Amino acid sequence: MAANTNTDAPVPDILAHAAETASAAPSIHNSQPWRWEVDGDRLELYAERSRQLTATDPEGRMLTISCGTSLHHARLALAGWGWQAEVDRFPDGDGDLLARIRLAGAIPITAEAEQLLRTIGHRHTDRRPVANRPVPSDALQALAAAAYAEGARLQLLHVEQVDDLASATAHAAEIDAADPTIQNELSEWTGGERRELGLPDEVIPSRPPQTNVPSREFSGSGSLQIGDNHDKSASYGLLYGDEDNPLGWLRGGEALSALWLTAVRLGLGIMPISEPVEVPAGRQILRRTLSYLGWPYLAVRVGVPADETEPEATPRLPASETVHKH
Repeated sequence: MAANTNTDAPVPDILAHAAETASAAPSIHNSQPWRWEVDGDRLELYAERSRQLTATDPEGRMLTISCGTSLHHARLALAGWGWQAEVDRFPDGDGDLLARIRLAGAIPITAEAEQLLRTIGHRHTDRRPVANRPVPSDALQALAAAAYAEGARLQLLHVEQVDDLASATAHAAEIDAADPTIQNELSEWTGGERRELGLPDEVIPSRPPQTNVPSREFSGSGSLQIGDNHDKSASYGLLYGDEDNPLGWLRGGEALSALWLTAVRLGLGIMPISEPVEVPAGRQILRRTLSYLGWPYLAVRVGVPADETEPEATPRLPASETVHKH
């Protein structure tokens, strides 16, 4: 998306445009659990509880992280068009109003802001194995710096810690498999043909990929063709913060968006791993990995894409469903 330097456009239109851009953000099972309200000079982000995965995510942890990615996308859109965004997170305390944005004036458009804005259209979740090439260390440090700038941290995992992540993920998968309510919810949101919400077969691998950390088992047949690569060269990280509360989760989502778009700019792929964070036992294993110095928000796999062709884009709700102007 090209930069928009027209600072004379009506403020409500600018804010609505930013909210529409933010609809491309990633979310758990592509649930898009956000609602944007444009009210004069204010853009407000609400949690949309009708799209919360109540069995998988009863506390709204993943919902709030998902909304955080959308918030960062909106902020980035405004910066890429030359606007300074003033953000007030949880302005009313607890509740479904997660953030309020106002324009704080025009700012110079930086090359980095323009580059990151352009990556929004290329960001996707690629569940295929990555190439047998290690991720450059300076690139990993750039991802960590992007997360840190948004109020969270990314701990890069060594071999033994990846084993802990794999153990936590496998344990969470066993818990999920034994819960019919979670399985029914998974069937509602994944597999088959989808035009607005959820994960269609086209983005789900046709067979389990060879990975160091087990992939989530989705419903549906899955039609995404994968090669025979093994993720031996992938890097894994744990996104975490100081607080295990809605504000921490929101900032974690903003950090996820920042590091993900930075990865795309550097030619890398990100696959989020939320399953171990969705169950208390998995979170405790990951807290131990963090030496109990923080709270895990999400794990990520980082790798060099093995296939230059991008998988199908996940569907999106029409803007009229997620952006409302008063």
